[in-house]
Amino acid sequence: MRAVIASEPGGPGVLTVTELPDPSPGESEVVIDVAATAVNRADMLQRQGKYAPPPGASPVLGLECSGVVSNVGPGVAEWSVGDEVCALLGGGGYAEKVVAHVGQVMPVPAGVDLVTAGALPEVACTVWSNVFMIAGLQPGETLLVHGGAGGIGTHAIQVAKALGAHVVTTAGSESKLDFCRSLGADVTVNYREQDFVESVKDATDGHGADVILDNMGASYLDRNVSALATEGRLVIIGMQGGMKGELNIGKLLSKRGAVIATSLRGRPVLEKTSICASVVEHVWPLIADGAVKPVVHAKFSLDQATEAHQMMEAGDHIGKIVLTA
Repeated sequence: MRAVIASEPGGPGVLTVTELPDPSPGESEVVIDVAATAVNRADMLQRQGKYAPPPGASPVLGLECSGVVSNVGPGVAEWSVGDEVCALLGGGGYAEKVVAHVGQVMPVPAGVDLVTAGALPEVACTVWSNVFMIAGLQPGETLLVHGGAGGIGTHAIQVAKALGAHVVTTAGSESKLDFCRSLGADVTVNYREQDFVESVKDATDGHGADVILDNMGASYLDRNVSALATEGRLVIIGMQGGMKGELNIGKLLSKRGAVIATSLRGRPVLEKTSICASVVEHVWPLIADGAVKPVVHAKFSLDQATEAHQMMEAGDHIGKIVLTA
C-alpha cells in the first residue's frame, strides 16, 4: 500500500509517499481501505519529531480516517467487509489501508459523504470527551472556545449551540470571526485586537466562562483563569503557546475552579471505545439532523501531503484539511 511518512524530522518537505506492506487485522481489529483522512496539528508535531506515536501505533501519520472495511480479524461481530465507516486512530491514517480497533470504528453519520467523514472522528471525539464528558458543559452555561475557526473550534461551536450553551470564541481575523458567527457563536473576539477576558465578562455580565476549551496552554493560562466563572472548568488540549506557565492558585481557589489537561491519542483502547460510543449516541444525531455540519476547507491527495501541511502551518484555513487516498 502507499503511505505517507516523514523521512526525517523537519518541515513539510520531509513528507514522502512510500510503499509499505498491507496491514492484517488482529484480534478485535478491522482493516479499512481508506477513502480520506485529515490533517491535525499532532501530525505536524510528529513530522517535526516532537510527538512520537503511542506504543504499538503505526509510525505513519494520521489520527483519523474514513473508508470501507476490507478485512475483519477474529472476534469482530460489529462490522463486515463492505461496511462504510470512519475511525479514530493512534496513527496510520495517511495511507491506502489502515488497521483500527473495533471499538474505535464508527458508522458514517447519516447525510455525510464518505470522504467528508474522514474529517470527523478526531474533532468529534476531542470536543465531546473534553467539553461534555470531562468538563460537563450544561445548557445555559457559557463555553469559551479558543481558535474557533479551526477544526476543533468549528465543531465545538456547533455542538455547544445545538445543546443549548452560549458560545464565546476567539479568532485572528474578521473573516474567521464572521464564519464563527455563521456557525452560531454568540460573541466573537479578535485576539489580536481585543482582551478576551474583558469580552467574556462583558458578555456574561461578569459571570465568566463556565467551560474554556484551550489550545494555547502556557501563554493563556493566567488569563484563562481570570476568565473562568465560579466553579468554572478550564480544559487544556494544546500547547501552541508554550508548555510552562505560572498558575495563580489563589485566583483559582477563589473561584473554586478546575484546570484539566488532557490528550486523546495516548488513552487506553477502553477509554477511546467509550468516547466513540458516546459520540455515536450523542453527536451523530446532531449531524444527521443538520444541526452540526462538518467544515472542510480543502482537499488534497496523499501525494500532496506536503502542500496540505503547508496550508495548516500558514493558519489561514477554516475548519479541516482533508487528504484523500
